[in-house]
Amino acid sequence: MDDALVLKKRGYTLGIRLGEGSYAKVKSAYSDRLKSNVAVKIINRRKAPVDFLERFLPRELEILAVLNNRYIVKTYEIFETSDGKVYMIMELGVQGDLLEFIKFRGALPEEVCRKMFRQLSLAVKYIHDLEIVHRDLKCENLLLNKDFNLKVSDFGFSRRCNYDDDGQLALSKTFCGSAAYAAPEVLQGIPYNAKVYDIWSMGVVLYIMLCGSMPYDDSNVKKMLRVQKEHRVDFPRGKHVPADCKDLLYRMLQPDVSKRIEIDDILDHPWLQPSKQKKDCESCSKSSSKIDTKGETKADSRNESRRGLRADTDDEFDSEVLDEGKAEKKGFKSHCTEPTPTRAAGNRRKSSQKVKETIEEGD
Repeated sequence: MDDALVLKKRGYTLGIRLGEGSYAKVKSAYSDRLKSNVAVKIINRRKAPVDFLERFLPRELEILAVLNNRYIVKTYEIFETSDGKVYMIMELGVQGDLLEFIKFRGALPEEVCRKMFRQLSLAVKYIHDLEIVHRDLKCENLLLNKDFNLKVSDFGFSRRCNYDDDGQLALSKTFCGSAAYAAPEVLQGIPYNAKVYDIWSMGVVLYIMLCGSMPYDDSNVKKMLRVQKEHRVDFPRGKHVPADCKDLLYRMLQPDVSKRIEIDDILDHPWLQPSKQKKDCESCSKSSSKIDTKGETKADSRNESRRGLRADTDDEFDSEVLDEGKAEKKGFKSHCTEPTPTRAAGNRRKSSQKVKETIEEGD
């Protein structure tokens, strides 16, 4: 049956296409019940690979059904038709994703980075407390709502944690995600602690927000891995990063998994404290160099630079922080990777930018 007709019968008016993969697509729609726009992820079981149908999809559906956090994209409804199509009605990131946001505006002010990263940290704290891991945290999977608050999306590689008889976390053996955000242990194909893997990916995200570029050049994975294992984190020339923020980055991008910082310690870190956010917001309101959010992000902005990226109520954005300023369209630095399609469900491209997906029983 036609997607538009199926959705119409359930009170949704189908809109534009947001992304498409080999066996899934994402479209916008208007919900008569919610009186707002939503995102609709449509998965065609007949085109999907067996391992996805037997393992990844059931996990994603089960996990989405239990998640309820202000910094995670809401799932309103999931249903399936007799012709093998799964429809997932989800919250729409009306301001696009973090990748688009940074590509369009360049590196973000420190106070904006702190606010967004605290929101990401609260979301990860929430899922880790539920013994759920994401395993694909990256800028493309972090959506922004109308107020530019961050929402974690795409739980296609997520899973519940398992523990052995001694209470030790069972290591993951599915090597998934994007190479640019992958921890050294994942790149090396070593069974890994998935919670610790999420922390590394968070470190990459924070670096991108602060610097407008990737921390490592993944055009040569072997070389990138060597740099990572040396615990080298270089910053763009002329870019000032406060010492406490550098400390947090170094502790997240720690190649020794036994020394990598945990999510509770991230939230307790001095750089991330709400009191510091408040001071930043006060200084930001006096500053004339604010980010302009009046102009909408262009749909084709991702293609303008082919070689780059571009809780509590206290954790929400003050509308003034992201208002009335100038923004330049900036591509990421030349050593960055080409942007991958955003919000494109099912698009697990086999390329040098992706970590090899090695599927083993029991993971």
